[in-house]
Amino acid sequence: MKKRILVLLLGAFCMLLIGCTCYPAPEKPILYFYPEEETVVSAKLELNGRLTCAYPEHGEYGWQNYLAYPDGTLVSQDGKTYYALYWEGEIDASFDFSQGFCVEGDRVADFLAETLLRLGLNEREANEFIIYWLPQMQGNPYNLISFQSEAYTDNAKLILSPEPETLIRVFMAWKALDTPVAIEPQTIVTPERTGFTVVEWGGCKVG
Repeated sequence: MKKRILVLLLGAFCMLLIGCTCYPAPEKPILYFYPEEETVVSAKLELNGRLTCAYPEHGEYGWQNYLAYPDGTLVSQDGKTYYALYWEGEIDASFDFSQGFCVEGDRVADFLAETLLRLGLNEREANEFIIYWLPQMQGNPYNLISFQSEAYTDNAKLILSPEPETLIRVFMAWKALDTPVAIEPQTIVTPERTGFTVVEWGGCKVG
């Protein structure tokens, strides 16, 4: 039986209210494919919002018929090579911010390095995540980060063919703070990467 694991890193800060509605703009979500053998794969996004950018192009039917190799390399039908699929967009979502983490700016790198591995990213994926987000976060006195599940996947649906045995989607939303806030820590469950694995990471700054 296929094992499907879904992990998401998603959050925001809206006046510390629970269940408020936000309009986040996900930045740099990218998709990696790791089949056990050479496999033709396709992916399609269905957003509760709009897609603003994608590379390579996300057509009407999404990214169709890419040859994926076990090392993550993707080859399109016209012979171009990629290491991941990239997109950005806007989604309409409502989030619960009753749990999360308040992290000092000078601790962000260590926090992300530890947490991303626990969320299921490998070292390369975690490094790329940190390289993108650290410059925006390390200079802030504090950063509020929250974790959710359906609030992201219900509004940024991902249709994959063939379906992976392991699906890991890590999405971080955060807000810069001048002073710390008390927030109940969230529990992180570490997935096991088995069989054909698809990984996505991205994030957005709120406020």
